[in-house]
Amino acid sequence: MRIEEKFKQLKEKKEGALIAYICAGDPTPQATKEYVTALVRGGADIIELGLPFSDPVADGPTIQAGIQRALDGGMTPDVYFRTISSLKLHIPLVVMTYYNLIFKRGLEKFAKDCAASGISGMIVPDLPPEESDELQQVCKENEIDLIYLVAPTTTEERMNQILKEGAGFIYLVARLGVTGARSDVAGSTRELIKRVKTTTPRAVGFGISNGKQASEIIRAGADGVIVGSAFVDIIAKGEDVPVRLEALARELKDGVKGQQ
Repeated sequence: MRIEEKFKQLKEKKEGALIAYICAGDPTPQATKEYVTALVRGGADIIELGLPFSDPVADGPTIQAGIQRALDGGMTPDVYFRTISSLKLHIPLVVMTYYNLIFKRGLEKFAKDCAASGISGMIVPDLPPEESDELQQVCKENEIDLIYLVAPTTTEERMNQILKEGAGFIYLVARLGVTGARSDVAGSTRELIKRVKTTTPRAVGFGISNGKQASEIIRAGADGVIVGSAFVDIIAKGEDVPVRLEALARELKDGVKGQQ
C-alpha cells in the first residue's frame, strides 16, 4: 500500500496516523516478524523498519542499542529485504537507514529491492536534500516516497525545497538532538507544525512515548505521530514483548484518534 493512500483513508475517518518504528533484526529477524504483527494488531497504520547501520548519527542511546543488537544478531541488507518480503502486510512499510548502506548497495538496486519487498517509503536522515537528486530520481522510478526531515532550525530556503520534493509525509523533528522518549511536548513542536504549510501529511517524531503526547500532537495540527524509542525500549527489556508492544500501540492509536 502507498503511504498517500493510507493517509487518505485516515483523513476520511478523521484519525491521525500512528507510525511505529522498530529496528529490523532486534534481536532476531524472526522476532521482528512477531513484533511487527503485534504492532499492527495494536493499531499501527504504518511500520517503519530500521535497516541497522554501525554509525546511526540521528539516533539516541535506546535505538543505538537496538541497532547493535540487530547487527550482533546477523542483520544485513540481504537479510533485511528477505525479512521484509516475508511480512505480507497490507499497510505501508518504510525503511529508515543511512546513506552509506544505500550507496554501497547501489542506489538503483536499493530502490528496486525496496519495491520488490513491499516498501513504499524511505527515510535517510544523513542525506541533505541538496544532495538527494540522484536518490530522489531512482525512488520516483520505483514508486518509493523519499521522506525528508524538517527540524525547528530548518531554514525557509531548505524547507521550501523539502516541501516541493518530499513525498509520503514530511517528518517533523519535534526537538533538537537525537531520538529518544521524552515526558513532555515542547512548545517548539507546536510552532513547527504551524510553520510547515503543505498539503503533504505532516508526522511528528523524536520524543513521543504515550497516548497523551500523541493526542496533543494531533490536536496541534499534525497528521500523524512517529514513535520508536518507546517500542525499542520494550524490546530491550525482553519481558512479554509482543503483549507490551501491542498495548502501547493501542494506547498511542487511541491518542491519535483523540480518545485520550
